[in-house]
Amino acid sequence: MSVAMEPFWKTKSLEQMTREEWESLCDGCGRCCLHKLRHEETNELSFTNVACRLLDLESCQCSDYPRRQQRVPDCVGLTPTALTDIDWLPPSCAYRRVRDGKGLAWWHPLVSGNPDTVHQAGVSVRGRAISERRAGALEDHIVEWPGKPPRMRRRKDDEIPKETA
Repeated sequence: MSVAMEPFWKTKSLEQMTREEWESLCDGCGRCCLHKLRHEETNELSFTNVACRLLDLESCQCSDYPRRQQRVPDCVGLTPTALTDIDWLPPSCAYRRVRDGKGLAWWHPLVSGNPDTVHQAGVSVRGRAISERRAGALEDHIVEWPGKPPRMRRRKDDEIPKETA
């Protein structure tokens, strides 16, 4: 494939991407919208299965994306500059993967052409997260899966590669 035919995430740095390209890197998994706890003494990070109140647990999309930072003041706006200091993005996150020089996974909507493959592959928080409105104490909801590479469900058609470089 010629350079002109290569997808933008292979030919552009994160800083060079247009806003539309940047936004399209989000795979819609919802993992970044889960609450995390940082232990003061050790700086260790713990993930929870508790989702931000704005996360739609079925679609795994923010229910008020344009105003999310006004409605949730500690909502982190991802930018190429911010990514240098963020250590909590899941290993499956396209922003992290592109930043680290890795390709997008087969289930990413930009690769598959289907926004549902992130759910079909078992990567999203669908069916695994609860709303902060129902959760109670975050300490009671510590889980490991958001910070680990996803254990993806197998597809019926095994012809789709697991990774796209």
